[in-house]
Amino acid sequence: MSTPLLSVRDLHVSFKTEDGVVRAVDRLSFDLERGRTLGIVGESGSGKSVTNLTVLGLHNPMFTTVEGEILLDGQELTTAPEPELEKLRGNKVAMIFQDPLTALSPYYTVGRQIAEPYMKHNGASKKEAWERTVEMLGKVGIPNPGQRAKDYPHQFSGGMRQRAMIAMALICDPDLLIADEPTTALDVTVQAQILDLLKDLQQEFGSGIIFITHDLGVIADMADDIMVMYAGSAVERGTTEQVLRSPQHPYTWGLLNSMPRLDSDTGARLSPIPGTPPSLLNPPSGCRFHPRCAFQGRVAGAGRCTTERPPLATDRASACHLTADQKRTIFIEEIKPRLG
Repeated sequence: MSTPLLSVRDLHVSFKTEDGVVRAVDRLSFDLERGRTLGIVGESGSGKSVTNLTVLGLHNPMFTTVEGEILLDGQELTTAPEPELEKLRGNKVAMIFQDPLTALSPYYTVGRQIAEPYMKHNGASKKEAWERTVEMLGKVGIPNPGQRAKDYPHQFSGGMRQRAMIAMALICDPDLLIADEPTTALDVTVQAQILDLLKDLQQEFGSGIIFITHDLGVIADMADDIMVMYAGSAVERGTTEQVLRSPQHPYTWGLLNSMPRLDSDTGARLSPIPGTPPSLLNPPSGCRFHPRCAFQGRVAGAGRCTTERPPLATDRASACHLTADQKRTIFIEEIKPRLG
């Protein structure tokens, strides 16, 4: 069996704040194979972005504690010194940030910002880096790339800025690309273009992609595998078809049930998950989803959901105390009819 491109094992990330310690990521493990896309979904505050910023080593060590293991192509990252991480960022691993207007500097041209990592990591001359920049802007679908590279970020539309960010992320042919909700602020037409572009470029460069989003529709189109996160932990993991067609965790059922459907009555009310996500300063004991779960009363063993934390042991699994037969029956009889 081939070695995963990225392997995360028992990752814990916590932050010191004035109010106490925030346990942002807890007991997280997953793998990403080369050339595949892992979709990470969950509500805001579930730990999606923190996990991937930790892969890049972008947390302040004065306030952040990181425990566990992150292996990128066999190289351990959690204990790597900052100079070593700087060599990897933008070269072996790159990130497309959620808001390109704040990620790009307003003081420099788009072309200069894209060319900079290519010069730094490849020792290229300014002329070589500029030619490569114009080539990449053309690849991501920006018209007249030689001229537009001389423009500043504010002269680009939202979709064009996102394309420029993708060009910057891919200019050094990274093995791992992290896309943090890259289409959130875009209209659906531009969103579809960006997703198609990422798939085409992945085929060309063979990168592994981690795609972070709260949009299950986007994940269905983009991802090979899905990991569902809740309150800093993974609660379900499997292939896209497995998770979307036969979900096993009550939180995943809630996410799917809260999505609007094209074939439903236009006047029908959405079914949100009751309650609110827990504070990570003081997360619930046992299963972190139990305060919002409608099925904890069916678990064998009094109070088990509130005292015992369910594990997520295998690649296709859900962290829930319900038995496999119970999950199957509940989904077929109660959840699936609602989803259509």
